[in-house]
Amino acid sequence: MPTVKPTEDIQPLTAFRANAASFVAQVRETRRPLILTQHGRGAAVLLGVSEYEALIEENEVLRDIQVSEQELAEGRAVSHDQVASELRKAVAARLPAP
Repeated sequence: MPTVKPTEDIQPLTAFRANAASFVAQVRETRRPLILTQHGRGAAVLLGVSEYEALIEENEVLRDIQVSEQELAEGRAVSHDQVASELRKAVAARLPAP
């Protein structure tokens, strides 16, 4: 995701209400998030759909890594060799006899 440009990408909520379509177009074109403020404080972030999907996907991958690291730390991991061996046996069991 491109870096936020404060002079362009931080706008008051009142400006967004008055110019919603142009701000949505800006987010689509620049692929940068738009930060909306209310009473001088951050209130919301407007993201393009593809940027949102990328963030969600990245978050899911990071969560999977975290779970995997926890499982490794707890000794609940299966070695690569063991998985490969079990897959070979499963594939061989489904192949017709020569």
